Amino acid sequence: MEAKGKVLKYKDNVDTDVIIPARYLAIQDRKELASHCMEDIDRDFTKKVKPGDIMVAGKNFGCGSSREHAPMVIKESGIGCVIAETFARIFYRNAINIGLPIIECREASEEIEEGDEVTVDFETGIIKDETKNKTYKGQPFPEFMQKIMKAQGLVNYINEE
Repeated sequence: MEAKGKVLKYKDNVDTDVIIPARYLAIQDRKELASHCMEDIDRDFTKKVKPGDIMVAGKNFGCGSSREHAPMVIKESGIGCVIAETFARIFYRNAINIGLPIIECREASEEIEEGDEVTVDFETGIIKDETKNKTYKGQPFPEFMQKIMKAQGLVNYINEE
């Protein structure tokens, strides 16, 4: 399984209230909810993002509240993968549960820049910055998590089993 796209870059400590502001949580339609993704730190996010794009951030991505809305709106917006130095643990688990591919890699998080074209191989953990022709080794998903990703989330995986 692989993701390939253009990078949208963010800093450390992007919290769930920034990913999807609480004032929108009553919205039931996923597409409409995703239209507010990242708007408090990047007003143009939903205009810039294309299906398959890669989000890159620093440390502690997804900190804050434990709501599943945050990884869901990122996935619904079209992001194919989130690369960060580290993820908040609850966000990490919620991302896996809903089938949002994420990968931790300090070097990639620091060196990849906004607009770079990046490819991520989830089985090997290899992240390639096609723009700079540089390769990074992220933490690959264990086999069972790869199966959850391929099924597009934990519920789908369980139903398939």
